[in-house]
Amino acid sequence: MNFAEKLIMLRKAKGFSQEVLAEKLNVSRQAVAKWENGFGFPDIGNLISISNVLNVTVDYLVKQNECSVNLSGGGETATDELVKFRLEANVNTYAAFANEVAPTRLNSHDFSYSRGEYTYHDTYVGGEQFAGEEAIFKNGKAVYAMNYLGRVLDQRFSGNFLKEALRKADFAHPYRGPEYYQSGEYTYKSSTTGSVEWFLGSEEIYCGDVKIYECYYHGGILK
Repeated sequence: MNFAEKLIMLRKAKGFSQEVLAEKLNVSRQAVAKWENGFGFPDIGNLISISNVLNVTVDYLVKQNECSVNLSGGGETATDELVKFRLEANVNTYAAFANEVAPTRLNSHDFSYSRGEYTYHDTYVGGEQFAGEEAIFKNGKAVYAMNYLGRVLDQRFSGNFLKEALRKADFAHPYRGPEYYQSGEYTYKSSTTGSVEWFLGSEEIYCGDVKIYECYYHGGILK
């Protein structure tokens, strides 16, 4: 990851808006937006402030592609490993037409993926109106869950586009899909408040200017 991607990921992991982070850093919101869009880079004084506020080292911020970081602060366990696995499972199950397993409930659709000590399971019921849950287990213990409820609003909805958008989830926005993705006439948008530890969000798909799909989700780390 580059600096801009790390800043977005860390800010959201703390549950900060751009305005809140700017206030803590004593800079303008426009400055934060510029850094996150890759149009500028903070000076050493601001880098030190960012490292203090977001609980990372300056070295981590400026070195390319380093991802191991304590997102939660206060001496709690880092969530990077969990997020990495969730993103890996995401592109190896429903969103990739892969690893469908036997239903665990009447008429449910289930997907499962495992690596090492982690196991991911996604189960949902319904079709054009649906509800489901993702859960991650570490050594057999549930450590993360996310519930979702959605519906198709128009016949122009494309399930293939939804899966394509979900596969674009990244560290900056690992909950369902990315904050924004567009392909052809379709646009995917997702908005989330909170952090991986405790979050609430929604996603929408538009065909042109018409909203054709919506889904609401919430979840977090289990303790």
